[in-house]
This record gives sequence, structure tokens and C-alpha cells, in this order.
Amino acid sequence: MVRGRITGLAASDIRFPTSLGHHGSDAMHPDPDYSAAYVVIETDARDGLKGYGLTFTLGKGTEVVVCAVNALSIHVVNKDLEEIVNDFRGFYRQLTSDGQLRWIGPEKGAVHLATAAVLNAIWDLWAKQEGKPLWKLLVDMDPKQLLSCIDFRYITDALTEEEAHEILQNGLLGKKEREEQMLKHGYPAYTTSCAWLGYPDQQLKQLCTEALKDGWTRFKVKVGADLPDDIRRCRLIREMIGPDKTLMLDANQRWEVKEAIEWVTKLAEFKPLWIEEPTSPDDILGHAAISKALAPLGIGVATGEQCHNRVIFKQLLQAKALSYLQIDSCRLGSVNENLSVLLMAKKFQIPVCPHAGGVGLCELVQHLIIFDYISVSGSLENRMCEYVDHLHEHFKYPAIIKKASYVPPQDAGYSTEMKEESARKYLFPQGEVWQKIL
Repeated sequence: MVRGRITGLAASDIRFPTSLGHHGSDAMHPDPDYSAAYVVIETDARDGLKGYGLTFTLGKGTEVVVCAVNALSIHVVNKDLEEIVNDFRGFYRQLTSDGQLRWIGPEKGAVHLATAAVLNAIWDLWAKQEGKPLWKLLVDMDPKQLLSCIDFRYITDALTEEEAHEILQNGLLGKKEREEQMLKHGYPAYTTSCAWLGYPDQQLKQLCTEALKDGWTRFKVKVGADLPDDIRRCRLIREMIGPDKTLMLDANQRWEVKEAIEWVTKLAEFKPLWIEEPTSPDDILGHAAISKALAPLGIGVATGEQCHNRVIFKQLLQAKALSYLQIDSCRLGSVNENLSVLLMAKKFQIPVCPHAGGVGLCELVQHLIIFDYISVSGSLENRMCEYVDHLHEHFKYPAIIKKASYVPPQDAGYSTEMKEESARKYLFPQGEVWQKIL
């Protein structure tokens, strides 16, 4: 049972200098510093539990999201947690519909990232008070309670609440067996850690060799900066992993629509499963054109990590603009909005393959995709969750990978809590790491 009145909300700017090793580098983001606007929520409940939430950023600009979190705090502090979860749809709408703050959104940009950070902390606290990992909290919910967390505004032309309820009711069949399967085998993952664009060939070869030894069978390669170099690197990786392993490409929004079609056509010989973010994430019709052109080559289009909200996903699905849908636990408005996208993906029969390339994203999104399999999709066909092997050591409950699969978390909460020493050390700009660098 949830309890307590929220008495405090603190937001911090935490940055890890990953750009020094070119970790996370791609065609559009050559020097990212994996960072987070990190939120801690306290209540007056005697249990002393706190809620921890974050939203992922790339360094500069994190301070803007922290400011947005502080602006939203007026809607959070002094609220009873029970009041929030009993009307979660209403609370979500309160955050996203502030009559003044929504002008710098609405439901996109820094203010929506801030909304995700706040709500991720609320979900973490709720799951902790229930003594369950977030995925289990969701799996155990009655369909009506689950739907009461979702704002269906602007998507009822694609998915009504009644249709969503039917999907969840149908998902009850075999749910127990699927949960047992997850606990036994985990959720299949793919690795992005081997082929960041800034890595030299020797490092790429070494990482691929190590990944193959560890049982990885699915690999993603960053492309888009230089075609001859892409051909060379894709050939190198395909030769290393062999013809039977799965290869994906990611351009991180680098191309024009026509350019994307031409470029990927020249990479088709390496048999990629998908091209990810080939153009602007807002260009629904552009993605549709690329999808149609690449379909005869057996190459799908994947996107979602920079989709602002459920409305963009709705249009991508309606326009048949993607073959693989990539939710992000921090770009969308936390669990609430991700639930609506998972349900739309089920209705449109599009597999969900989440984005997790960033600090904390693996920790968070594993909960969502495990829930999706158990309660919504009921399928692992053409499905896998991204994994990057960076910065997990800074989390109290880090994601665990065995046999190239996510092991379902067992600790209560949303796996969002950082170690106190890490939060202090990498606090920007006062943390000791940044004092040395700056």
C-alpha cells in the first residue's frame, strides 16, 4: 500500500566524461558525455524510502532539464503519493498540461524530459513501497488499474481505451508461463558497444572478439559519416561475426530521405536487419518513403529514441513508416506514456526493440520490455533490447546480462538509484572528476 506525502524533490546535474574515450560516438554526436538530470523524491512516510528518477542527456543542456524539473516541482511537492497513483492519468496530465509550462513543450523537449525524470522517480518509489521490481508491479496490476495510468488524449483514433483493455485481457492468457520463461531465460539483447563510430579498427576487432566469446549474436554498427568508411567497417564486422549473426545499422538522423535510400542500398550486401534513425525523427512521411524503398531489400526501418511523444509514434504506425519500434524510458513521459506506445505497437503488430544506449537506460527499459512480453505482446519474434556496456557500475541495482539476455531485476523499484559516491563524484561542475577536467 502506498503511503506518505512528498516533502522534497531535488534535481542534480550528473555527467560522465565518456567523450574522452569516444564511447557513444555516432555520426551526429561525435563527443557525447553520457549524463542525466537526476531526481530524488522524499516523503514523510516512516519507511524512509526515496524515489529516484532520471532522464538521459549528452552533457551540455542537462542544466536546462534540471531547471525544468525544478519548475515542475510545484505540482509534486506536498502531494500524497496515494493521491497520485489513484489518479495517475490525472497527475500525468497535470504535469504535461501546466497552462504556462506546456508552451515550451507541449509534451516534447526539455520540459518533457523533465517530466520523465520526475515520473520515473514516482514509479520507483511506488514499486519500492510495494516491495516489487517495477516490471512485476506492472505485471501484477489489474488491466483497469493499468489503463488508469495512461493518458489516451490524442491517440484514440489509433487506439481506444476499450481496445487497450481487450489487449490486456487477452494478455492474461499464458501470462504466468511467460513470466516463468523470463525468470528462467531472460529477455534477448543486442550489443551496440562494439562499434561506436569513433572507435579505431583495433578496438572494434577486440570488442567484437570478446562479445562473440561471451555469446552475443546481435550487433549494431554506427554509420552515416562517410560511405566508403561505412562499407569498410561493415565488411570488417560482418567478416568477424559471420553470415549467421544479426547485424543492424544506425545513422542517428544523419541523412536526407533520398540520401538514406541510396546510402543503405549500397550497404545492403552486408544483410542488415534494419537501418535505425535514417533521417529526422519528426519526418513521418520520410520514414514511410524509406521503409517502402528498402522493403524489397529485406531491410526494415527502426526508430523511436528521439520520438517526442505517443502522437509521433501513433503517426509512424499509421503511416507504416517503421518495422521496429524503439521506445525510450526517458524521452517519453516515463512509464505512463510508454505503456500507451506498447499497446499501440501490439495493435499494429510491430515488434518493440527498445533504445538503451545511454547512462541508466538499460537499467530502466529492461522493466518495460519484460512487462511488454509478459502482459502485452506475448512474443519474442523479431524482438530484442539494446545493451551498452557502459557506466553500470554507478548504479545500486545495475542491469545484469547472462547469455546475451537481460536477467529480470529482483530488487524493489525501477533500478534508477545511483550510488551516492558516484552521484557526488560526477556532479557537474562541483564533482571531483569535473574539477580535474575543467
